Amino acid sequence: MTQAKLRFSTIEEYLDYDDGTDTRYELVNGELVALPAENPINSTIATVLVIALSALGIPPYCFAIGHQIEVDSTEVTARQPDLIVHTEESARAVLSGERLLLRSMPTPQLVVVEVVSPGKSGSANYNRDYVEKPKEYAARGIPEFWQTDPEQAIVLVLELRNGSYRSQPFQGNDQIISPTFPELQLTAEQILKVGL
Repeated sequence: MTQAKLRFSTIEEYLDYDDGTDTRYELVNGELVALPAENPINSTIATVLVIALSALGIPPYCFAIGHQIEVDSTEVTARQPDLIVHTEESARAVLSGERLLLRSMPTPQLVVVEVVSPGKSGSANYNRDYVEKPKEYAARGIPEFWQTDPEQAIVLVLELRNGSYRSQPFQGNDQIISPTFPELQLTAEQILKVGL
């Protein structure tokens, strides 16, 4: 017997859904779509960045792993970045006990990590990570967005200017330059070669 895909009419229905598993989902065209299992490097890169950014005095409650961000897209309603750095205001909103995913939630300070999935130009993974997500996060007003691509050995720091992102690439021993965190002392290699 084939089971019909679960559909949601509102974002609130999606937020209230719990299937009793640890499966991660995104809402695409009203349908629940299971995300593939995370590559262990995603959480390792997120941890390295939490430690490095914590050294700058960012309070622990401003870091979020597993939070979703509501986005405007022709298909996707919510994204789950690998790591979010909240402002004090957005952290308070999230920690208030209200829903984690609301359009009215203050914009996070920085979506630090989206670890890019393997895929060549034109593939679904490539288009999602390099085309769709930057458009969605820019429309959401997120001032700085990082794409880390272990396969291509590059970290892209995208800064929001006039509604779209300007990208600066970093590789090898290049010092990461973050407009939000200019005092950060971290190279691309320290992010991408974690544990190797």
